[in-house]
Amino acid sequence: MLSAVVLLGLIGWFGWLQAVESRLDSVSSPERALALVVSRTMDLNEAVTRLPAWERRFYQLSLTEGASDLAQAIAWYEELVGRSDDPGVRVQLAILEGEAGRLSRVRERADEWESEEAPLPAFAPLIRTAYLESPRASETATEPPDELSEMLPNGWFHDRLVIRLATHAGDHGRLVATRLAQAARIDPLVRAIRRFAVVEVLVLVAGLLAVVTLVVRVRRDPAAVRIGTAAVPPPWCGQDGAVVLIRGGAAGVVLMAAFTLGPGLFNVDHPMLDMIVVAVVGLPLILLARRHLLAPAGQGVCQGFGLWPAPGRWGWLALSAVALIGVGMFTDLVLSLAGEWAGMPAHWTEWFDEDLVWGTRVDVASALVSAVMVAPVLEELTFRGLLYGTLRLRLSWVASAGVSGALFALAHGYGIAGFVSVFLSGVLWAWAYERTGSLLPGILAHATNNVAASLALLWILR
Repeated sequence: MLSAVVLLGLIGWFGWLQAVESRLDSVSSPERALALVVSRTMDLNEAVTRLPAWERRFYQLSLTEGASDLAQAIAWYEELVGRSDDPGVRVQLAILEGEAGRLSRVRERADEWESEEAPLPAFAPLIRTAYLESPRASETATEPPDELSEMLPNGWFHDRLVIRLATHAGDHGRLVATRLAQAARIDPLVRAIRRFAVVEVLVLVAGLLAVVTLVVRVRRDPAAVRIGTAAVPPPWCGQDGAVVLIRGGAAGVVLMAAFTLGPGLFNVDHPMLDMIVVAVVGLPLILLARRHLLAPAGQGVCQGFGLWPAPGRWGWLALSAVALIGVGMFTDLVLSLAGEWAGMPAHWTEWFDEDLVWGTRVDVASALVSAVMVAPVLEELTFRGLLYGTLRLRLSWVASAGVSGALFALAHGYGIAGFVSVFLSGVLWAWAYERTGSLLPGILAHATNNVAASLALLWILR
């Protein structure tokens, strides 16, 4: 009961934070981060317009959405303006609105800046000249002020404003220089998205072939996909499983609090600390499961959760993992398109990782090990091996996968789009565990999903 109180306290605290805190609070420098995200997104849109028609159409379906990306960026900046006093944020929003053709809003902002503190008044004539068809007769500013490089570092925002001003002034030299700088920044992005697209297509094709192969083989022999020795439903009783989940979860909460508060009290700050915390917090649950659930049945962790393939099953493990990865990637593409169509895209803070974007090499290594190796193993053991397995003692696989998948998605704290994506992944990996008797296919698919997300950040944002 004490463990349940501790665990419920964590859940309540987590829910309270989600309700009262802004998503921007999860990023230490949201102004800098959003400027980078939007600048690179707009650069990608610019890069795509320079590609052949067939390639442009492919990227428009899978990567960028042009006008919708611009509208999304404006919405994110409007959210940030309400929480930030940085004048650069307001200038960047005005540029976005000008590029989107929202000229009435641009005019209103320029008029408001007249009575603001420096440096905003210096940007009012600049914005009018760049975007309004008829700026005031006394205002035909074409020379950027000294504050431009500070408020708009080199990037998409800087280039768009300078290009419009240079075009208005007929300054061919500045126009050419800015476009050359823009091309130098965009060309590496084109190469990056092409590499990413090639890998994505190869994975989708391999996943489709793997699914077809598995379907044909299972029709001949339903037991062909059995990879591990895990029994589903498991050999323990439901009450024991619930007790282990509650006690292990509570012990993890206590360890997390100790690791969070301890380094702050003793001024300890190391890039590897977060990875260590993620690994150690999950250990009590695994140790309790081994002692109270698996040992009485004469099993170890590897045997009880199918963490080692049966003899001759390595090939089927690879085939199953590739199939899950392909299906998961296809599902994410469909959800992304559906989210754009429904006007519910994922919020940028859900996938932005400061360690990967700005961290040192040690920060990047720690973040990758945590996301690609530690988290997939611990989360699959917890949500599929223990939670799904315990629910499966009383419920059908559909109900068990739905409940465990929903809790898995809620634990990530994402919005609607992110929740649906994580939920469907959890259901898919639970089904794979049921059919294969092993957590390995789900672990490999989970790790690959995290690898793809991490590489996208490294290739495009870093």
